[in-house]
Amino acid sequence: MTTESPVSLTHDGNVAVIRIDDGKANALGHTAMDGINAALDDAADARAVVLLGREGKFSAGFDLGEIKKGPDAAQAIVRKGAELCMRLYGFPAPVLAGSDGHALAAGAVVLMSCDIRIASDTPGRVGLPETTIGMPLPVFATELARDRLSRRHFTAATLLGTTYSPEDAVDVGFVDRVVPAADLESTILEVAAAHAEALSPSGFATTRINVRQATIDHVRATLDEDLPNFTVEP
Repeated sequence: MTTESPVSLTHDGNVAVIRIDDGKANALGHTAMDGINAALDDAADARAVVLLGREGKFSAGFDLGEIKKGPDAAQAIVRKGAELCMRLYGFPAPVLAGSDGHALAAGAVVLMSCDIRIASDTPGRVGLPETTIGMPLPVFATELARDRLSRRHFTAATLLGTTYSPEDAVDVGFVDRVVPAADLESTILEVAAAHAEALSPSGFATTRINVRQATIDHVRATLDEDLPNFTVEP
């Protein structure tokens, strides 16, 4: 029996629009992440990619059901999450995220992997609460935080597990701007279309490598060593 993917792909001109909607918390399990990867495969020729969650939930993070199966299952899903985030972070076209409501743990890491992050003014929390819920932050998450978050907020956002309102998340660096919820999708599609039109595909792709490949290489080189550190307190 196959599980229906919560991920769908449409195209708006030269912008690929990937939507995640599992009807619940948009947990990043194997099915969801496989769906995002398949959508990215199909978006290879797009000039920009938009990643959208569902109403009230961008993503609540990794599927805790998988993590609670034991160390091997937990490490497998974290590995897949690391590989997905590095793919987004190094994608050869600009990637934009539209976040409505909660974006927590791996959901916030996905935001940090995207180039432009627009959030709605829907009440919700954004951040990395791992150290408050019995988990460490993996290297791929800390390296993305080091690159994308404000140095003033780095310790609070990583070591202290602080979460933020969408408005406060702008200053921290998880998102770039907040718009009314009713305008979120139209705004992010407009911004994506503008960048798709303005940017040179080859120039962007080469600069992407120059700017980010060293971090991607570091994450991949340390992944096998880091994964056994991902343990969950009872």
